[in-house]
Amino acid sequence: MTFLTDTAISFRREIGPTLRSWYYIIFGLVQPLLYLALFVPLLGNIPGPDGASPLQWFVPGMVVMLVLFTTVSCGWSLTEELMSGSFERFLATPMSRPAIMVGRALKELAPLLVQALILIVVAAPFGLQLHPLSMLAGLVLLLLFGVGVASLSYALAIASKHDGSLFYMVSHSVALPMMLLGGVLLPMTNAPAWLYIASRFNPLTYLVEAERALFSGEISTLPVLYGALVALLVGAIGLAIGVSQIRKASL
Repeated sequence: MTFLTDTAISFRREIGPTLRSWYYIIFGLVQPLLYLALFVPLLGNIPGPDGASPLQWFVPGMVVMLVLFTTVSCGWSLTEELMSGSFERFLATPMSRPAIMVGRALKELAPLLVQALILIVVAAPFGLQLHPLSMLAGLVLLLLFGVGVASLSYALAIASKHDGSLFYMVSHSVALPMMLLGGVLLPMTNAPAWLYIASRFNPLTYLVEAERALFSGEISTLPVLYGALVALLVGAIGLAIGVSQIRKASL
């Protein structure tokens, strides 16, 4: 119960400013909506499964992109708290360190889930077929993956707390190649052989493929299994590294 209680306390502490600045959630939707309006019309020759709309594979890619870039950047706010000393005061409490990390990560993911739902609702009238249960499973996978990436971002923020530009350079140098090589914008099945092989070494590829399968209503498939394993591994490894770093920050 202590872990859950501390997670809830950490989440409430972090989500308050976000709710007061709700317009950032709306602003965060601008980029994916622009992709839907201006990029999807170019994909008419790449239909979804069984001739479905390209939205069937493009929307899950957009949702993955939202989660990746938001969680990979979320450590930036922690660097500011570290430099101001406010985070050290929070660490002076006897709260569970993993709970602090998970609460902060969930604060980043809650607005993303709202954005993902809005994106789905907007795309539905234009051809996105809805599969509520499997789509919900896809969002759960993204939640696990997002907690792991956010924890890694916090760990990087703690490691580079005296150099904010180092955090920015490292995080974006990792996120952009992962996104492009993960087939977020276009399926890697259409890529040249060398690029397709390279994409198999990118864990994000398996998550994107799992999301596309789940958004198409497929649950018991190998892509979903591989994507679930990637989400679990990233979540567990990210949380372990993040908690280790936050304990060092407590010393």
